[in-house]
Amino acid sequence: MCGIVGGVTNKDITALLLEGLNRLEYRGYDSSGLIVLSKNNTFDRARSVGKVKNLEDNLKARDLKINGNIGIAHTRWATHGEPTIHNAHPHISKNSVSLVHNGIIENFIELKNDQLTKGYTFYSETDTEVIAHAIDFAMKSCTSFISSVQLAIRSFSGSFGLGVISSKYPDQIIAARKGSPLVIGIGKNGNYIASDQMALLSVTKEFIFLEEGDIAEIKIDKVTIYDLDGNLVERQIKKSKLKAGQVDLGDYDHFMQKEIFEQPQAIRDTLESRITNDSVVISAFGHAAEKTFNEVRQVQIVACGTSYNAGLVAKYWLEDIAKIPCNVEVASEYRYRRPVLLNKTLFVTLSQSGETADTVEALKAAKK
Repeated sequence: MCGIVGGVTNKDITALLLEGLNRLEYRGYDSSGLIVLSKNNTFDRARSVGKVKNLEDNLKARDLKINGNIGIAHTRWATHGEPTIHNAHPHISKNSVSLVHNGIIENFIELKNDQLTKGYTFYSETDTEVIAHAIDFAMKSCTSFISSVQLAIRSFSGSFGLGVISSKYPDQIIAARKGSPLVIGIGKNGNYIASDQMALLSVTKEFIFLEEGDIAEIKIDKVTIYDLDGNLVERQIKKSKLKAGQVDLGDYDHFMQKEIFEQPQAIRDTLESRITNDSVVISAFGHAAEKTFNEVRQVQIVACGTSYNAGLVAKYWLEDIAKIPCNVEVASEYRYRRPVLLNKTLFVTLSQSGETADTVEALKAAKK
């Protein structure tokens, strides 16, 4: 699971970017990087393979003074291309555009071939680099940064959560969401973006959760959001109840160990307000849940990785206790075939992050 953090502030942004990346370590990753737009409008970038600490050590060893008020950072989980420095985010196009990306661009081969004919050079094996080039090319015909991003993303098939900065527009970050969650943090000293509110808890507790298809222009004192159709929209600001320490390692050696020991509390938190007098509160699943559950004739579970293993446990329980048929499939296989779903099937997707690309796409396919 990749992580994104960025911001436009009245202070130096580098320390916040590194802190945000450290708070996102629980998500899992294989490389990290950050980029800051300096005061003379040039990009200063650092990338490393492995832990965020390697990135910090890299900065210290090279005595890099990366200073600026606007920047973006990323932890990468390799999809296209091996976990190497040249594949790590952020990526740059012609010293004009830099971005970080969560998700997968499924038509990147076609886009890459087209961009090669236009004279663009590729320095990585990732699908992300085509996004940077597409935005740079769109800027040639557009009169604003956000319109350039809006034009470019029309050519993408797949999913993306984007944080984009430009040396030509040094006062803003563009954030775009399709399939990969993004939040905007509203702070006293600026405004921020992240893939998870945990990354920004040290600077704000107020967040806007972008909806599917939203694209936002983020400046130090203003946030402007447009929907999928380009209409100006208002999104509610919500106050987070999370505490920064909830994602710290504490006394544990690694996050898997931490999660194992947190299971009892996680179960208590999950079941609280959902069980009373030894019975499940059906309304916790929605106002029409009781009628829906009474009509269900089978259950289809779709998931990936450890979530798939959890689905296998659920299959055992559903068939042994509830006496109802249950199928479990790996999402990446399910979405690329033509499955037969019987009428009155309860379709369940499992994802620890809520943004597993294959699982999300399988859900969309089922909805159709």
